[in-house]
Amino acid sequence: MTEIKDNDREIHLFRMRITALVALVLICFSLLAARFVWLQVYKHGQYMSQAEDNRIAIVPIVPNRGLIVDRNGVVLARNYSAYTLEITPSKLTANLESVIDELAKLVLIEPKDRKRFKRLVEESKNFSSVPLRTRLSDDEVARFTAHRFQFPGVEVQARLFRQYPLGEVASHVIGFIGRINQGEAKLLEAGEDAANYNGTDHMGKEGLEKSYEKVLHGTTGYEEVERTARGRAIRTLSRTDAVPGSNLILSIDIELQKVIEEAFGDFRGALVAIEPETGDVLAYVSRPGFDPNLFVDGIDSQSWNELNTSLDRPLMNRPLSGAYPPGSTFKPYMALAALELGKRRPEWGFNDPGFFMLGGHRFNDDKKGGHGYINMYSSIVQSCDTYYYQLGNEMGIDAIHYFMKPFGFGQLTGIDLEHEKVGILPSKEWKAERFKKNRAAQKWVGGDTISISIGNGFNTFTPLQMGHAIATLANNGVVMKPHLVKIVEDGGTHARTLTVATASGRIPLKQENIDIIKRAMVGVILEGTGSTAFRNAGYTVGGKTGTAQVVGLKGGKYNHAATPERLRDNALFTAFAPAEKPRIAIAVVVENAGFGGVIAAPIVRKALDYYLLGKRPGDKDKPKMLKDAPNGDDPEEGDHHDPATQVDQTTAAADLVPAPVPKG
Repeated sequence: MTEIKDNDREIHLFRMRITALVALVLICFSLLAARFVWLQVYKHGQYMSQAEDNRIAIVPIVPNRGLIVDRNGVVLARNYSAYTLEITPSKLTANLESVIDELAKLVLIEPKDRKRFKRLVEESKNFSSVPLRTRLSDDEVARFTAHRFQFPGVEVQARLFRQYPLGEVASHVIGFIGRINQGEAKLLEAGEDAANYNGTDHMGKEGLEKSYEKVLHGTTGYEEVERTARGRAIRTLSRTDAVPGSNLILSIDIELQKVIEEAFGDFRGALVAIEPETGDVLAYVSRPGFDPNLFVDGIDSQSWNELNTSLDRPLMNRPLSGAYPPGSTFKPYMALAALELGKRRPEWGFNDPGFFMLGGHRFNDDKKGGHGYINMYSSIVQSCDTYYYQLGNEMGIDAIHYFMKPFGFGQLTGIDLEHEKVGILPSKEWKAERFKKNRAAQKWVGGDTISISIGNGFNTFTPLQMGHAIATLANNGVVMKPHLVKIVEDGGTHARTLTVATASGRIPLKQENIDIIKRAMVGVILEGTGSTAFRNAGYTVGGKTGTAQVVGLKGGKYNHAATPERLRDNALFTAFAPAEKPRIAIAVVVENAGFGGVIAAPIVRKALDYYLLGKRPGDKDKPKMLKDAPNGDDPEEGDHHDPATQVDQTTAAADLVPAPVPKG
């Protein structure tokens, strides 16, 4: 039976299918049109920006770091360019160690380079590349370039490097720069200077390099570069030049610094020399030192261990953070306090028995039998302890504390270095706080004051504080803030700015009292404990020798030769010259050297000879006389030893000839 087709129904179904298909097509095109409008109209700005970002790269221009020069223009820290072999670990297609092994066939890579690279990779995860070798030779650059295609993720970059041409000289002043670590990177990212450190991978770590980091760094520039889809640069669209960092012109006289560092020889210690009128630090010595160049590329583990574990502590900034009893160098300030507070007249004196009794306890002078008749002048010249035992007992600790405080003892000087230590200028309040967990030790007793009065006991000051104090005394009480940077020279405009232009204040002292103390300190050099070191000096000097204990003797006698070297007394000396109008004031501490007049004073003599006369150690020509000055009797070498409370001690010093003084 033949089936009859329903043509009308099939045509209707066909038309419905066509209509549905057309509708589907229209819907699809509508969606495409809507998406097109969304992308081209509403999202135009966003995608245009992304396209530009892909086409244009912003390349930072790292500024030249500012130079550091001494007061005479000698360069102490400079920059130079060199090639560096750098690896970006994330871009490597092979094992890191195998890549380094292959690179070692082209470029010399030592074991210390591998160790440093491994440490830098761990510390510098936020950086795109890490240096494997620095300061490549031209031959090494050429060899690597010829095989560059074999090492994806490895590049040779031209970098600026920091160099310290004088090496160890003044290393604690200048400090050093080093690679930015993770902690420092996070701080930069969280701060306002994040953009200014784009492209920078080093910053100041110690010394002036750190404390003047923002000044030395400069302002980063930027370059807009058009590039292809593969990242190849086509042309530069715009450029904002970097502004170089400012230059630091120091107050340091680097030649004086060299003379002093050489004068220390193998001794450990610190010296600070200051121009009293300005506060300029002329020399800042911490011995031993270190070579800051070791730290620029990342110090190797062997060198770091040698520096960090040495008993001599070469990384310690002694003038800034060393704490030492001042010994007898404290006595001129005690005498000045007695005059200012009306506790003594300069002519008052007594026959020194060689000891002082307090509460049944005997406090001995260094000289058995005493120094004979002593007044204020001879107490300083002969460094008589008994005079100051009596004086300290009468004054009391509170009067001593508040008189010494304006001179900077136990106070921050505000010098332009970080991590300055306060030291200890003791008081009743200080002791109560110091021993708050030991009620029996909290009370201030008379014996504490006795020790303080001769510069021992709880007194501990930094060499910087001692230098600041003697400079203030030499400047007749006018306080100038000590500083290492004298002038900051702007990297862009080259305008110069003084860092310290005015005095910080003035201690209200009577000039006649200052003159009495200065004359006595000149007497120390002419006829007292410092006379041997300054024989035929050719200029007048005011000074004071000192010797301070390192450990207590528990009732025994001090024997310098029999005492282990690192337990021997510290030698101290403070001075100013020329005495009539001081141009330089110096404080020096020589660790475990014994007697201030024998060891410390000769170091100062060499410094003053150079600074005032231009004479270097070893010069045979007789120095030109600045001012004729009579030379008094010259005692045998050796400053007296300041005995601690209730300790009977002896010294190698001979009896000193007392100065002629009026009886009163």
